Amino acid sequence: MSSTPPCPSADEDVYKTLLESTRAIPWRIDWKTMRFTYIGPQIEALLGWTPDSWVSVEDWANRMHPDDRDRVVGFCVAQSQAGSDHEADYRALRRDGGYVWIRDVVHVIRRNGEVEALIGFMFDISERKQTEDKLLQLQRELEALSYKDGLTGVANRRMFDSIMELEWTNARRNRQPLSVLLLDIDCFKEYNDRYGHLQGDECLKQVAQALTTVATRARDFCARFGGEEFVLVLPETDARAATLVAERCHHTIAQLAIAHAASSVSPRLTVSLGIGTLIPEADDDPLRFIDLIDQRLYRAKHAGRNCTMAE
Repeated sequence: MSSTPPCPSADEDVYKTLLESTRAIPWRIDWKTMRFTYIGPQIEALLGWTPDSWVSVEDWANRMHPDDRDRVVGFCVAQSQAGSDHEADYRALRRDGGYVWIRDVVHVIRRNGEVEALIGFMFDISERKQTEDKLLQLQRELEALSYKDGLTGVANRRMFDSIMELEWTNARRNRQPLSVLLLDIDCFKEYNDRYGHLQGDECLKQVAQALTTVATRARDFCARFGGEEFVLVLPETDARAATLVAERCHHTIAQLAIAHAASSVSPRLTVSLGIGTLIPEADDDPLRFIDLIDQRLYRAKHAGRNCTMAE
């Protein structure tokens, strides 16, 4: 007497039809053998790999971007061993060599306290990742804009505060000199009154761009301090080197040859500077240091302008 294998029940047919008609890709792995016992046929449309090519977890791991593999495999194994449901995002290798962003949602099946199987769904999240990347890029651009002076394009006061804090800490830790230059355009109110605010804005832009060419080392920093004032932060720069930079500031601004008929100093635009240099000690304060340099700038303005005060 022969026997025939049992036919799947109507419910099983319904469930299978539902599973295989969704965009999500169902799968099941036997924990003991680490082999796939099922994977939905949708996998071929998404990745190009046929369902029967998914034999073991090695196929799953090998078809993962190398930069994601160790992180994702380690995480999923640890969570599965702990019996914890989890999910992971990674780039899955297509048969044509490209990659698709996948989210695996995993449910751990336990029997008598032991892990018996893993079942889950793979979701194509490529479009979501593209959107996330665009949003992240926009966030970075907005952050960059928040640290940039809207008129001149150089860094703003907020960025200066952050850089100053960082370089102050580095100078104190490494026992290195830190120099700061404050620069103010001479008779700028008179310039605006004579040439108008639009031309005044153009003047600020030219001065800002010129100052970025004065200090050219990787960590040298230029920012708009406020109004017609600019600041240069010069890490690992002693007083003599800072004075040379100040001289270059005067020379570079003079080379712009911006007419200033209303100036009481020169028919061409000029600047005044205050300089400070120190190796910060524990009881020193950056705000007091900047205030000292500002006082020197004030003295330069009252000493006839177009000059530098370093003491």
